[in-house]
Amino acid sequence: MKQALPEALQSPPAYPENALPPGVQPLARPTPLVKAQSLAFLMFEKADLAATQAFLTDFGMLPVENSDRQLIMRGHGTAPLIYFARQGTRSRYLGAAFTVASEAQLCILEAEAGARRLDANELPGGGSGVELVDPAGNLLWLVTNQAAVPAQPLRAPLHPHTNCHHETRRINATVRPPLEPAAVTKLGHVVLQTIDFAGMAAWYMRHLGLIPTDVQFLADGAPNLAFFRLDLGAAPADHHSFVLAGGIEEKYEHSAYEVVDLDALGQGQNVLRARGHRHMWGIGRHILGSQLFDYWYDPDGMEFEHYTDGDVFTASHPTHYVPLQLSGIWAWGDDVPASMGVKRDLGTIFKVLRLLWQGRLTVSRLKLLGSAMSTPRPWL
Repeated sequence: MKQALPEALQSPPAYPENALPPGVQPLARPTPLVKAQSLAFLMFEKADLAATQAFLTDFGMLPVENSDRQLIMRGHGTAPLIYFARQGTRSRYLGAAFTVASEAQLCILEAEAGARRLDANELPGGGSGVELVDPAGNLLWLVTNQAAVPAQPLRAPLHPHTNCHHETRRINATVRPPLEPAAVTKLGHVVLQTIDFAGMAAWYMRHLGLIPTDVQFLADGAPNLAFFRLDLGAAPADHHSFVLAGGIEEKYEHSAYEVVDLDALGQGQNVLRARGHRHMWGIGRHILGSQLFDYWYDPDGMEFEHYTDGDVFTASHPTHYVPLQLSGIWAWGDDVPASMGVKRDLGTIFKVLRLLWQGRLTVSRLKLLGSAMSTPRPWL
């Protein structure tokens, strides 16, 4: 008879929204104006476009346009681009572009949300679109009618040939994954930190029609982190295309890009290490979303994730609620790096004091955040 694992070795519980424990507050969902169809591309400002292109090429993207003014990169799928950077004086995240189904959706956003119509020369990849600005100042573009491009060749996944103790599929054959950059198949998700979690969550759900897949709550029951998926009806959507985390600043956390399989993750890591890029975290597996992951820093210290084998859900899948704990970020792999926590320095102290003075943060909430994000796994 198997012995029950001690509590320290058990995954945090997940509660469906119709069976929440007392005190846990559901995340209110506003009526959406439109429903986004996909995460199209991310927008950045970069001081050194050449260094950025070198990293992204080793990361597995393909150049579309590189000039002294802007950089456009695509993946191996049919999207015309997944990354757009313009020349600037510093490195910063500008915003995200999502696709919508039709021109009529853009008109709704113009009429109901005051969206600005984008000029044709502003929009990389063609089509038409509108611009909104979220409460933190990040751009949100909604685009439609962007023409697909031919997909680039990809090797077949190797995991169907995996041998395990009860099933031998590979006989008189070997697995030899090529040593090459991990070919990016698509842009998967972007993660933002925000001071006003409730306000930002409501804003993005209203303007993109997002569905919260998993919501993480603090010890007082308040939602503080949410993994949002697209509402594609009966079609399966990735566990998350957009993630919002409550914190002490408005910040781009990371973006994630899908690759073929675990072997691509591993060989891609070899290439990035050989090219001298800075590794952050991985390889491991997340709990919420289930992805196998590997994180890297670009030349400016911005975080980029390779992933594969993520969960997908239809619109009918209920939202689940999970306690927010640092140890709940990953199932296995190296310990979460210190960079994913809050820096304990003078800069952080000044940020906290300013937020307290402005009334945007309370001492009680600060303690709840500190407790949630400082609980390590007891064996580490």
